[in-house]
Amino acid sequence: DGSFYSGIEEEKKESFDISTKKDEREERFERTRRKFKYKLEKGELENRLIEIEVEENIKPTVEVFSGSGIEGMGINFKDILGRMFPQKTKKQKVTIAEARKILIYTETQKLIDMDEVIRAAIDRVENLGIVFLDEIDKIAGQEKSYGPDVSRGGVQRDILPIIEGSTVMTKYGAVKTDHILFIAAGAFTTSKPSDLIPELQGRFPIRVELNILNKEDFKRILTEPCNSLIKQYIALLATEGLQIKIADDAIDEIAETAFLVNEQTENIGARRLYTVLEKLLEDISFNAPSLKKKQFTVDKKYVKKKLQSIVKSEDLSRYIL
Repeated sequence: DGSFYSGIEEEKKESFDISTKKDEREERFERTRRKFKYKLEKGELENRLIEIEVEENIKPTVEVFSGSGIEGMGINFKDILGRMFPQKTKKQKVTIAEARKILIYTETQKLIDMDEVIRAAIDRVENLGIVFLDEIDKIAGQEKSYGPDVSRGGVQRDILPIIEGSTVMTKYGAVKTDHILFIAAGAFTTSKPSDLIPELQGRFPIRVELNILNKEDFKRILTEPCNSLIKQYIALLATEGLQIKIADDAIDEIAETAFLVNEQTENIGARRLYTVLEKLLEDISFNAPSLKKKQFTVDKKYVKKKLQSIVKSEDLSRYIL
């Protein structure tokens, strides 16, 4: 009897020791977990690599129709074929900062009702949509035109029912264009609005003629936008360790140069500023990595020195600026 009870006591002791060790392991694990949680919240683990499972985007190997054919039929065959295959996951090694973005995006996508999004998008397009048709002068027919010009009238007739108001089939469903605002623009240098077919002219009853850009307009374009060309070039050269300051009188001279070149050669509007600034800063930009001097001030004198000879020669302006 004594041996029996002693065996029971031994088993109780062993089970107690096991449970105690288990509790110690759990407590240790919990302490480690809290420690990592604290570091994670403090941002101390942002650059540590971890392995996560992400959904693998499987592209169907069978192409039934091209992209234009799919939109024309209003059916997204790629989505249909994609659902036939089971969704697979793959392991990916990323930093914790990147993993957070991936997981947040994945979870938020699951909360989005795409059917509701599509319905809301179609409703907004039909009632608040604006379609801008740029360079419509390129499809304006000219008298006694042959060759490629013959198809211009066909293009106008193709877009006419859409502008008048019709139902257009897309891969997201039918879209009515009755209440969509259409705005067309063109330079009309070799043609005029009356060269469009009469039916299309009637669908654009309001006509506005814009004035050419003058010096003050160029100056505003260079300074007022938050991502103006001046700021872009300063930021671009800053990547090479150069600090560029463009004085106010230099900006005036750049605007004046762009205006004069547009007057002397083909008027390409604000695009001229790109070529003028590129020519002005090309030496600094090209030699930036090897320059010992890291601070430059571009003033009116420097602008005249770089551009005056080119502006005076119309032939040079035509090919360089």
